Amino acid sequence: MKLLLTSGGVTNPSIEAALTGMLGKPVAEADALCIPTAQWGHPDCGPASVRGFVQGVPPWNLTGLPWRSVGVLELTALPSIGAERWQPWVRDADVLLVDGGDATYLAHWMRASGLAELLPDLTDTVWVGISAGSMVMTPRIGETFVTWHGAADDRTLGVVDFSIFPHLDYPGWETNTLARAEAWAARIGSPSYALDEQSAISVVDGEVTVVSEGRWRRFPG
Repeated sequence: MKLLLTSGGVTNPSIEAALTGMLGKPVAEADALCIPTAQWGHPDCGPASVRGFVQGVPPWNLTGLPWRSVGVLELTALPSIGAERWQPWVRDADVLLVDGGDATYLAHWMRASGLAELLPDLTDTVWVGISAGSMVMTPRIGETFVTWHGAADDRTLGVVDFSIFPHLDYPGWETNTLARAEAWAARIGSPSYALDEQSAISVVDGEVTVVSEGRWRRFPG
């Protein structure tokens, strides 16, 4: 699987070029599935924000790109319908668009639904995460970002070996300063990145590349 781990989505030409390169074709020729599941685990999200992501209403720019088709994959429903139904949908998609919310909740449902187990088979599929949709691929997110009451700890899937502090310098968010990111990284104690809305991390065949037209910082751990 190819990973494009963003803070705020496809927000500039550099990130869009990275996405097109991963797809190997224009967005207009690609079929997408969007996954809003993480939103249900976050107290600040709900039906209105899920609707915004699914419909591609600003600022949810990811699903608003000119995909050939966009479908919805709700992970909480998958255990009740059987893998023989939903796995072909995932295998046929060129890209999975995964929204933010609570990454521990998303990790839980990725495991419970069977999607996490399927990931190694999706060698040509592109995973585009926003915020928690990116953080879920890391080993840990830090207690700062755990909002789901059902989380035992801050561990997530560990597909990559670094952690992500998203929304660096986001307007009006006093908790997302560089100083807070530095303190968060010190508690994580392993390689990590702070990303603003104009930054992303590309992971292809194990090669990690920062794609940015904004501000980011790497912490060695």
